[in-house]
Amino acid sequence: MTIPHTTRPYRSYVYAYPHKTAYGRLAGHPGGRPALSDLWAGESKAALSLYLHIPFCEVRCGFCNLFTRIGAPDELTTRYLDALDRQSTAVRDALGDGEPVRFAAAAFGGGTPTFLTAGELERLCDIAEKRMGADLRSVPLSVETSPSTATADRLAVLADRGTTRISIGVQSFVEAEARAAVRPQRRADVERALGLIRDSSIPVLNIDLIYGIDGQTERSWRTSLDAALQWRPEELYLYPLYVRPLTGLGRLGAADEAAADVAWDEQRLRLYRAGRDHLLARGYEQVSMRMFRRADAPRAGGPDDYACQTDGMIGLGCGARSYTSRLHYSFDYAVEMREVRAIIDGYTATEDFSHAEVGRFTDADEARRRHLLQSVLQAEGLRVSEYRERFGTDPDEDFTEELARFDARGWLDRGASAAGLLRLSPEGLAHSDALGPDLFSPAVRAAMAAYDLK
Repeated sequence: MTIPHTTRPYRSYVYAYPHKTAYGRLAGHPGGRPALSDLWAGESKAALSLYLHIPFCEVRCGFCNLFTRIGAPDELTTRYLDALDRQSTAVRDALGDGEPVRFAAAAFGGGTPTFLTAGELERLCDIAEKRMGADLRSVPLSVETSPSTATADRLAVLADRGTTRISIGVQSFVEAEARAAVRPQRRADVERALGLIRDSSIPVLNIDLIYGIDGQTERSWRTSLDAALQWRPEELYLYPLYVRPLTGLGRLGAADEAAADVAWDEQRLRLYRAGRDHLLARGYEQVSMRMFRRADAPRAGGPDDYACQTDGMIGLGCGARSYTSRLHYSFDYAVEMREVRAIIDGYTATEDFSHAEVGRFTDADEARRRHLLQSVLQAEGLRVSEYRERFGTDPDEDFTEELARFDARGWLDRGASAAGLLRLSPEGLAHSDALGPDLFSPAVRAAMAAYDLK
């Protein structure tokens, strides 16, 4: 099967909208940089999400375009946590003393949060609890880790502080594939880390795997899937490989070639379907294109697959985003290592965190798009009644052309409308990374196209 260019399945992974490459410096807006106290005034604070970002890794994988750097020399982690402490104090002050601030979910991401030592993880938890007021033992807490940093002492701290979910990036149990993805690791070390995680008794284990790696076959893909299944993970995320500019694989010259490689699209779709069917046949249910949950597993709580249709997220750290109903904001974003280091150094030297620096204001149209994106990319779909209650219109009215296009491609489940749902078909879920970008507004597309990669 040849995939027409207009329906190529792998355009962009949409986990947040608008993407940070659509953000801009806020100093040039009327009134200059907005004060956080003004941004959060009048916002609901009854069920906020809290995200703490640690931008350090021991190695940087060849496919990674996340905001992270290799290593932390000269006590950089201490200086980073000092800055995180200052930022959290400023943010908590900005939330005010009016409506009680309550957190419904928390997460530590990166980078690799477990790059921090056990003592530093204790301090990270203290910042979330003592500065921000989050009760980590009573809300869902998700933490990302890696095979080399999932040590017994770190996991003991996380378990004691209330972690309900730990996500480990394995990507492949086949060592040759890990090397091809510029992720040097030994399977024995991966298995050791998984054993330590299970020994920690953290309730939910998620394992990340990647398909589409050079040299990967359906047989080797099943090898990784079955190796992961031996640990009976409560969740599995299956990610298609992307080759992005300024990443390790991109610098090897693969980016332009991969972007034009329809055969690679076909390989990834084939492996996706094989992986999906393999997991469905073994007691897992599909939550999104990427996420699969064991049917009998406890729920970690919190939003699935980054689906947060409402605003109200506080991000701490120089790679974190924050969401209010009017503005999504963060610090500067980069991929190239020199630029990332400069941004982190600037963050650690910052004393005044009382204003938003970089972001994008949102309007009613963008709010509709975000709600549709975050809902319809989930397997359960969008409840039309909830959309109508929030916006006063129906998605069919607001997105007539886009939904007609999706329907013509067989991406919509036509039978779901009788249950009041707008839901993707199995093929629609398979094409989530094409469907999502098709819903971006013209203004966001233009801002992303104008972004200067760094």
